[in-house]
Amino acid sequence: MTKKGLESIFWSIALPGFPQLMNGKLVKGILFIGLEILINVQSNFNTVIILSFQGAIEKAIAQTNYQWLMFYPCLYFFAMWDAYRDVEGESSPFMFIPFVFSAYFVTVGVIYSSTFTIKNILLGPIWLSFLCLPIGLLVGMTIKKIILWKIENST
Repeated sequence: MTKKGLESIFWSIALPGFPQLMNGKLVKGILFIGLEILINVQSNFNTVIILSFQGAIEKAIAQTNYQWLMFYPCLYFFAMWDAYRDVEGESSPFMFIPFVFSAYFVTVGVIYSSTFTIKNILLGPIWLSFLCLPIGLLVGMTIKKIILWKIENST
């Protein structure tokens, strides 16, 4: 990964669409930012983040509009992958796989966030999603390596 690729991922973490604007993809960047704002507002995401960081998990769950929040991980990781691909190109085959599995596992975290507990501690949509992210990355990177290994050893 180049410095520019890493920079794109970090800017996309800050706000999906920024790297696309920086790379001159104005329509795509504005679309991602607009979708991020729409989903953020409709899901009450900023309020949920604040309440979660303050430890008010039950209030955070009550404030969450899950119908909207479930769109967020897919948008977030797609925008991140798109920003990375714009900079790095297709230099790494199957690079999309870790992003896809991250989006999937974080979405599963959102789905179960209102009921999943660890030692009777309710985690809520923010903390359970955070915990699901490394699992998604690990699964995605492992599957990518297996696919590349199979391709390499089949010739």
